Amino acid sequence: MHKKYVGRFAPSPSGQLHFGSLVTAVASYLDAKSNHGTWLLRMEDIDEPRCISGVDKDILCTLEKHGLFWDGDVIYQSQQHQRYQEVVDRLLQQGLAYYCTCTRKQIKAMGGVYNGHCRHLGLALDSNNQDQFAIRLTMTRPLQAFEDVIMGNVTPIESEAPCDSPHQEATTANSSAEDVVIKRRDGLFSYNLVVILDDVFQGVNHVIRGCDLLDVTPLQKAVYQTLGYEIPTYGHIPVAAVSPGRKLSKQNRAAPVNNTTPKENLVRVMQFLGFDFPAASSFNDISALLAHAIAIWDRKKVVKTPEIIVPQHESTYYSEPL
Repeated sequence: MHKKYVGRFAPSPSGQLHFGSLVTAVASYLDAKSNHGTWLLRMEDIDEPRCISGVDKDILCTLEKHGLFWDGDVIYQSQQHQRYQEVVDRLLQQGLAYYCTCTRKQIKAMGGVYNGHCRHLGLALDSNNQDQFAIRLTMTRPLQAFEDVIMGNVTPIESEAPCDSPHQEATTANSSAEDVVIKRRDGLFSYNLVVILDDVFQGVNHVIRGCDLLDVTPLQKAVYQTLGYEIPTYGHIPVAAVSPGRKLSKQNRAAPVNNTTPKENLVRVMQFLGFDFPAASSFNDISALLAHAIAIWDRKKVVKTPEIIVPQHESTYYSEPL
């Protein structure tokens, strides 16, 4: 028997939803509902210094205005620290993780990729040096090419490179995976750990997200394998950008979604993704529009490109240079 589809949308409350994040919300929602699945909502507020008070409520309001109602309770990463720490402690006790003192400058001198310098040093933590250590997971699996259910075959990229050709045929079977940081020197848990722990905790088995995260997916899949968890199915959609390589983001002052025009916004999202979709006036309400979107949803019809340029008014890039 096939497991029931469980998907999720996981925004960061560092700013209000913009058009690009609405695209991701809609795509993940439609993929879940067209497969008669569950669509969960998680607030990725693990990097608390970057989060803005009250923005989580704005995000929930925007989703509701667009008829995107989630299943179950909303999970906040900031409330899950004990669960994360228990996993980190267990990994340290089992010898699967270790303390590391290497700085960014030292890693740059290694060629930009951490070479495992501290793996066998047996460094110990005490009250005098807590802010000098990160904690790394000893990676036992290589980065491997994989089949993305939207973009097709994907080749892992060892360095941090732009997602320029994610749908090209994979040519590299595998490559090395550096020991990933799971807890930072400042005491914050790493995104690459908690995103996996939360998806496992919530039973998520399908992840539909933006192509800006495509490059990190082979690493996250390797972490899944190292920890012994079942890997979800991944699909990546185009990101909205105001110029090549400059995607809309909250940090870069993208314009918030206009909640007074939800039908028009949803139609624009569907057209952005590559669907021939009727005008907003064709539908009496949001429910009818979403029902039609669910009925015609097809991953094969999603545009196979990493980014799509949207009008400049979606961001203040041009009026307020970075």
